[in-house]
Amino acid sequence: WDFRGSGLMNVHGSTGDIIFLGTSTPQLEETFYTMTHELQQDLGGSGSNLRTPSCCLGESRCEWACYNTQEACYQLTQEFQDELHRPAFPYKFKFKFDGCPNGCVAAIARADLSVVGTWRDEIQIDQEAVQAYIGGEIPPNGGAHAGRDWGPFDIQKEVLDLCPTKCMWMEDGKLKIDNKECTRCMHCINVMPRALRPGKDKGATILCGAKAPILDGAQMSSLLIPFMKMEEPYDDLKEVIENIWDWWMEEAKNRERLGELIKRQGFQ
Repeated sequence: WDFRGSGLMNVHGSTGDIIFLGTSTPQLEETFYTMTHELQQDLGGSGSNLRTPSCCLGESRCEWACYNTQEACYQLTQEFQDELHRPAFPYKFKFKFDGCPNGCVAAIARADLSVVGTWRDEIQIDQEAVQAYIGGEIPPNGGAHAGRDWGPFDIQKEVLDLCPTKCMWMEDGKLKIDNKECTRCMHCINVMPRALRPGKDKGATILCGAKAPILDGAQMSSLLIPFMKMEEPYDDLKEVIENIWDWWMEEAKNRERLGELIKRQGFQ
């Protein structure tokens, strides 16, 4: 890049892994040829195509993952190769896969189609471990706040009072959860990981329409399908995606993201 351009690069910026900054038009083809032929790099671009899907580590490293994010990401990358390489869309389209509501790739804020792991049965509770947290035998938050002495763990203050729907309480020394009121915010699980874990009936919530501010300001993705079992070969998810694309390609203006089209025409 010192030879073909300014020598300045963004690495792992918000718009891509490596961005080459500052050159003149005659150098573009030369740069492209060198990268693709001599360095065997497949170059992305800012065209109106499907962007490379991304996911969290999922089941390979994380005990909270509610589906295999890496497998889903890989399968959809393979399935939609043509849309990755040959722009056919009104504007860009992104998939992101979060294994659980902690959202380590922030899919809900950054993807036209967000797949966020969830569960639809009851949070699993180990009452003995709950007592161990209360008794100070296990450090809360996985020991993450060990830098100073915060005093004894207070389950009322640190878990129950911070539940957004107030669906948890202590009764006869046992932790109770009204699961139908739970919004899966993960706070209680993050604070007491050895006492609580996601339910066993796992899958994903599908949301659509998030984007950064281009035309109309930032948007978070909106709930489309509350729960979908995420099992290979992911045919249900592929069908949803293709239906969305058919509508979007038919109705959107040029350079209009899915979320902007939804805002203009309505979610229905």
